Amino acid sequence: MKTYINTGNKDTRSGFGDGLTELGQTNENVVALCADLIGSLKMDDFKANHPERFFQVGIAEANMIGLAAGMTIGGKIPFTGTFANFSTGRVYDQIRQSVAYSDKNVKICASHAGLTLGEDGATHQILEDIGLMKMLPGMTVINTCDYNQTKAATIAIANHQGPVYLRFGRPKVANFTSEDQTFEIGKALHLVEGSDVTIVATGHLVWEALEAAKTLNERGISAEVINIHTIKPLDDEAIIKSVSKTGSIVTAEEHNFLGGLGESVARVLATKKPTPQEFVATKDTFGESGTPEQLMEKYGLNSQAIIKAVETVLKRK
Repeated sequence: MKTYINTGNKDTRSGFGDGLTELGQTNENVVALCADLIGSLKMDDFKANHPERFFQVGIAEANMIGLAAGMTIGGKIPFTGTFANFSTGRVYDQIRQSVAYSDKNVKICASHAGLTLGEDGATHQILEDIGLMKMLPGMTVINTCDYNQTKAATIAIANHQGPVYLRFGRPKVANFTSEDQTFEIGKALHLVEGSDVTIVATGHLVWEALEAAKTLNERGISAEVINIHTIKPLDDEAIIKSVSKTGSIVTAEEHNFLGGLGESVARVLATKKPTPQEFVATKDTFGESGTPEQLMEKYGLNSQAIIKAVETVLKRK
């Protein structure tokens, strides 16, 4: 079984900040807008080096989206930055009308997503943003797993024509993907080959899926692990190919099981390859205050929960 090494815990929002810094040096059309959260989004360096291309809009997220949409008309590539809750729920109408409907080349970059926002509590923890964004026609939805992948994705979306929702997090998590990777939108990554069950995971749950696969392997269960960093467009082919071999699947995400990765996978299976599936996700609930570790444990978003789901789905084969 292939193993992955954690080179040191790093926050994915820093991957975004460093990717934006590199873009600032290499692409003069990239502009950045922030809703009063420069430090939290790690946009300090871009602001310092390119003040003429940085726009602090204050706590006015709807205005930020409108400004970004307008900037695309002049050929600019705007990257907006704020918390995921404010990037989507607070400004959904503006995104729908000014960005998605108008097919504007805006990159909506959202930090502090999911339960791992932690102590800020339920009002700031959004668990429905993937569903909101993937339902918008033409919107690409990306949810990265570690620092290196977030940096690579940030750089890659600048070359993608069309609106993008890039989701990442606040806490320091395992950094295990390649430092020099090429990020390909819509292409799933096979991390571990297996024959008994497929585990497809996104975001912070990818590392948990790898940890689960190691434990399962010690128990004689061969788990295939796939990193689904792009939820829309989804890599249907990779999913079908894997379940055709394993005959069962577990989906894992830091998001509501309604509207997230799991439902997208279920659609693929229902229409192309009916397969037993179990979901590791929050169950139609809001979050609460607590440390990221406490919340992931309470809401069943860790390797132990994935192992339990695998044991359940194997009984249904």
